Amino acid sequence: MGATAGLRRADHRLARWVACRVPPTAGRVLSAVEEAAESTKLWCGAAVVMAAAGGWRGRTAAATGLTALAVAQLVSNGLGKQLIDRPRPPEEWFPHDEVDDRPDSSSMPSGHTAAAVAFTAAVAPSWPLAGVLCAVPAAMVAVERVQSGAHYPSDVAVGLTVGLAGAWLTRRAPRLLLQWYRP
Repeated sequence: MGATAGLRRADHRLARWVACRVPPTAGRVLSAVEEAAESTKLWCGAAVVMAAAGGWRGRTAAATGLTALAVAQLVSNGLGKQLIDRPRPPEEWFPHDEVDDRPDSSSMPSGHTAAAVAFTAAVAPSWPLAGVLCAVPAAMVAVERVQSGAHYPSDVAVGLTVGLAGAWLTRRAPRLLLQWYRP
């Protein structure tokens, strides 16, 4: 058995394990957080609160977070899902009705996870406390994407990577541009 087949089997086993192990009450909480994060509502709301309550630091964190989120969404949903046509996990793996409410787009990568991680990772250096507070729902969104049957764990891992890269690029872009344009 090749490494790819072994990784695929582990990915499938972990998806089924998460789907069956999350208690129904926890699943409802995860779903509520994911619903709040749908269409980036949670992150936009957090940015408004940061900008209103955090002064210059809050406005910087909010702007950086939203920019990173947009970069991650563009890469994950605009590019990644178009290039990687991966079907969603089989419905029969999930013993709940949430599986009926998943999108038809490619499973790889998780755009929800990419957006959540990008926002959180971009906010944290400017305002560490806000980053910590955002990390909790971001982690919950990532777990929910597997628990609900919308994604395999590897889809979430790739979304996490895209989110971190989007945050890194957003935070480094001004310096990179200045270095590039130096005479």
